[in-house]
Amino acid sequence: MELPRQAPGLSFSCEGSSALSHHPVLARRLNTFDAVAIGVGSMIGAGVFAAFTPAAQAAGSGLLIGLLVAAVVAYCNATASAQLAAQYPTSGGTYVYGRERLGPWPGFLAGWGFVIGKTASSAAMALTFAAYAAPAGWERPVAIGAVVLLAAVNYRGVTRTAALTRIIVVAVLASLAVVVAACWIPGTADPLRVADGGLLAHGWYGILQSAGLLFFAFAGYARIATMGEEVINPRTTIPRAIVIALAIAAVVYAVIAVSILSVLGPDGIAGTPTPLAAAVSAGSWGWAAPIVGVGAALASLGALLALIAGLGRTSLAMAREADLPRWLAAVHPRFKVPHRAELVLAAAICLIIGVADLRGAIGFSSFGVLVYYLVANLSAYTQNSEHRRYPKALQVAGAMSCVALVATLPVGSVIAGMVMFAAGILYRGLRLLLAKRP
Repeated sequence: MELPRQAPGLSFSCEGSSALSHHPVLARRLNTFDAVAIGVGSMIGAGVFAAFTPAAQAAGSGLLIGLLVAAVVAYCNATASAQLAAQYPTSGGTYVYGRERLGPWPGFLAGWGFVIGKTASSAAMALTFAAYAAPAGWERPVAIGAVVLLAAVNYRGVTRTAALTRIIVVAVLASLAVVVAACWIPGTADPLRVADGGLLAHGWYGILQSAGLLFFAFAGYARIATMGEEVINPRTTIPRAIVIALAIAAVVYAVIAVSILSVLGPDGIAGTPTPLAAAVSAGSWGWAAPIVGVGAALASLGALLALIAGLGRTSLAMAREADLPRWLAAVHPRFKVPHRAELVLAAAICLIIGVADLRGAIGFSSFGVLVYYLVANLSAYTQNSEHRRYPKALQVAGAMSCVALVATLPVGSVIAGMVMFAAGILYRGLRLLLAKRP
């Protein structure tokens, strides 16, 4: 039987450092601003342009309550990740935390769910970018080109990843500012539309379903924790960056939600796949609608960039423990990135783009995200007073919320998620069995 243990060669006793005696290490090059930019770029991705439609379909005006619930759940999970990252400032995020606090199997399930689910999400994000940026019929080649380009940026080092992320985040926030301005020009917005039909018209189940949909738009703060081995002074930088990035994203989502509700109302949002563009076109600023398309394309690109970076670091951590092939644990001697893991993942994403259309079929990724954060909350709950920054009640609330949100997922998504984890359990079980043979 495997017992919880510290990963070989890892030492987390030194402030802001992680000594890896048996593995090549990544370089600490990210400051607080870089980490916040990566977190914001992950959260204010394509979700802000698309998540409000299904949320309005589920809850109507109650999506505002759903957004509040999603933000509270995200805060509970974010504080758990921040508290753990301060104690374990290394690559891998919840995969490492689960191994250290709960044992190898819970850690593996978190890592497996993240890598498999987010690989599919990356393909979908690339296709979303191409839907806005590519000529008709060229969506797949453009999506593959975007993956290759961003993988090349990541390959050259984390500072280049952070620099490109900052540029994208600024451009996306500028496009969202145009949306808000267009909604509130005189004669366009009607504050009475915000609560049209009543906040509780669709019931609490609909509100919880909208919260589940909007929570996944918030979930990008985990990208900061997965890159913990590359952050300067991680014990203070990571917790601060996670909370700041989440606060910025929550404010942006709230302002956008109220703005488009005031123009379109809940029925108008539910009836269009592009609610932000529809809200802009409804007023006298119709000329600004293309700016929304550019913002959506860049937001997809920013989320994809952060996803590829996070996937590489989690795969690196899993390879160090042989939960993925060990040769993926290589670190580039010059650029200090997990180059083999990033190249393999980029190839896998491109392959998925070439053979599947995942824009509406990645429900199992949502299942994997909730399992990931469930493990994070349970792991944080076991930390002692020396490493505790937040009350245990937040971790209990976070864990219960993850279970509750799973219950709101479509049955097909739950089944797909269970199949994904069954495949992972079979893979690891066979590896352990073979490892025991002489």
